[in-house]
Amino acid sequence: MNKGRRFDAKRIALCGVLLSLMLVLGWVEHMIPINAAIPGIKLGLSNGVLIFAVYMLDVPTSFVLMAMKVLLSCAFLGTPASMMIYGFAGGVLSLTAMVLLSRVKGLHAVTVSMVGGVMHNVGQVAAAMIMLNTPNLLYYMAVLMVVGLGCGALTGVCASLVMKHMRHMRF
Repeated sequence: MNKGRRFDAKRIALCGVLLSLMLVLGWVEHMIPINAAIPGIKLGLSNGVLIFAVYMLDVPTSFVLMAMKVLLSCAFLGTPASMMIYGFAGGVLSLTAMVLLSRVKGLHAVTVSMVGGVMHNVGQVAAAMIMLNTPNLLYYMAVLMVVGLGCGALTGVCASLVMKHMRHMRF
């Protein structure tokens, strides 16, 4: 068997575990009533798993994990189709920014995660502004950016700690 194959059993199993972890974290996050005071705010716990994928796996795998997480979490949680659009808008913009920044030498994963948190909110608000034809949502962006920085820092620290202990493993 060729060990250089991209989709060997170990890699597929790891992706299954990571996707499951993202779905469970998304479900836990859905159960926390953090957005009762300010709508649209969530911790972004699964972002930590994506940071891990960006640094420890490869870009295509990271995008597949993000897409599968959005699709399956919308299906499992029974959210409307519009939430899927918001999830993809935020996810693609966030992951693209994280992938690009992860290539910058000397930039810490926590910083990359913080930018990812902000960009996720930017993508979702942009999608909402287009879908609802409401440019006034731009004012709400300031609140979401501050929250994105804080939550991105939290998930980035968690991902960094996990990666620190798993650097020796080959994926």
